[in-house]
Parts: sequence; structure tokens; C-alpha cells
Amino acid sequence: MWKRVAGLVVCGLWLVGMAVVTGQQPQEEVRLPSGKLQREEILKAEHQKSLKDAAEMVKLAEALRAELEKSDYHVLPLASLKRAEEIERLAKRIRSRLRRF
Repeated sequence: MWKRVAGLVVCGLWLVGMAVVTGQQPQEEVRLPSGKLQREEILKAEHQKSLKDAAEMVKLAEALRAELEKSDYHVLPLASLKRAEEIERLAKRIRSRLRRF
């Protein structure tokens, strides 16, 4: 019984060791000709795009709210549905940018 447990432990340690040895090595930081890190510049650009999309999302949400307030509760304007879909699309785009890095 103990030999079997010891064998499983040794096999487990061997598999963990192989995973560490064959794991990917950290990549070197890529620098742009200006001397700045490429990753930092990408993050800055993604942040600016997210801010722009968030501002657009707020504008659409305010317009949607105004449309819903002036429409009857029995009638849903088609433009409201399109605005809601656009808000959802922008939110998904921002979320995907945040998950990348």
C-alpha cells in the first residue's frame, strides 16, 4: 500500500517538474524605436479606446432613458432596441479589452 502511494507521489512530482521545465520562458520586453515599451503603448491606446467607448455608452444610455420616459409603456420604439443593443456591444468591447491584459 505504501509503495503504491509513494509511487503516485513520485509520479505526481515528476509531472509537476516536467510542467515547470517545459513551461514557456518569459518573453523579452519589446521596445519601440522611440524607446518606449510596446506593451505600455498598447495599454495606453486600449485605455483611450475604452474611455471613448464608455463616453459613447453614457450618451446612448441617456438617450435611451429619455426615449423610454416619453414613450408609452405599451409601445417600445425600435430605436430604443437598437440603442440598447449598441450599449451592450460597447460594454462587451470594453470588457474584452479589460480582460486582455
